[in-house]
Amino acid sequence: MSEGPGLDDGTDAPLRRLRGAVTRRRLGIGAVVVLALLALYYPVGMALMHTIDDDVAFFTDTPVAAGRSRAVAAAAALVRRELDDNGWTANDPFFLPSATLDNMPNFQQGIVAALARFAVEARDQLGRTRGSSQADRDLERAASLLQYAGDVWVWDPSVSWLPTASSEAQYAAAVTALEDYNKRLEQGAAVFDRRADNLIATLERIAADLGSASAKIDDRIAEDAPILFDFVSDDIFYRNKGLLYGYYGVLRELGADYQSVLAERRLEVAWRQMLHSFQEAATLQPIVVINGAPSGQVLPSHLASQGFFLLRARVQVREVENILQK
Repeated sequence: MSEGPGLDDGTDAPLRRLRGAVTRRRLGIGAVVVLALLALYYPVGMALMHTIDDDVAFFTDTPVAAGRSRAVAAAAALVRRELDDNGWTANDPFFLPSATLDNMPNFQQGIVAALARFAVEARDQLGRTRGSSQADRDLERAASLLQYAGDVWVWDPSVSWLPTASSEAQYAAAVTALEDYNKRLEQGAAVFDRRADNLIATLERIAADLGSASAKIDDRIAEDAPILFDFVSDDIFYRNKGLLYGYYGVLRELGADYQSVLAERRLEVAWRQMLHSFQEAATLQPIVVINGAPSGQVLPSHLASQGFFLLRARVQVREVENILQK
């Protein structure tokens, strides 16, 4: 005896309704999970990526082969660390959580700005016997590549619809050029002229760069900018912090390269004092950068504090220059 269709409908309908309710519930839970993950994607990703690596001991114990320049090796190591270990963030596209960071990208670009200046001085002064001699090919390449903008991704439609060279690719090529120069230096096929006048010229350029950085601080303090919700002052602060950190690293190792010159002019103490000022300025790291009045009691001016250490470092660079000229 067969069952009628009405009996089948009556039996299956509750089951179908139950399955539909379960499916809707699962979809609702899935949607909530997806929204929760999206809400956490940027803040959690930012927290995981954010690194202000101002380790002043970086590279101090790294052995460098005889004949090579420790300052050149340190410059290459600093760029490689920011690319490979910390991850370059200044050009990250919008779909990565690190694209919303601003302190870390400014810090990294400040480091590269200092190393770009050093590479130019290495090309123009340290890496040639006299100013009229030919510039070293690897130092020339490194100096050019490190001046490449730090915020270029593999695709920039404002420039071209075709893929372009990213900042990381250019900086990685600069690292290779610096390392190739040091290899040739070890083999006696390149020049690193450890003369006092070369060191003086390099210090002059660094002092001028610090003067430019202090002018930016002065301009910002003079503006009628917000004290707390100021999204420009922290950019200036962290770019200067990176600049000072980069200079600290190469100057420390440049002191090792020019150890005999510093000993001859009895500059060891003055050089250490100069480095200490750079270190003090490079390791300032407030939780929030406040753009208060320089005389503020409750809300201080972190830019003014940074500017003090920056200018003290600049004065001490000038003092070292003066002693070298005697």
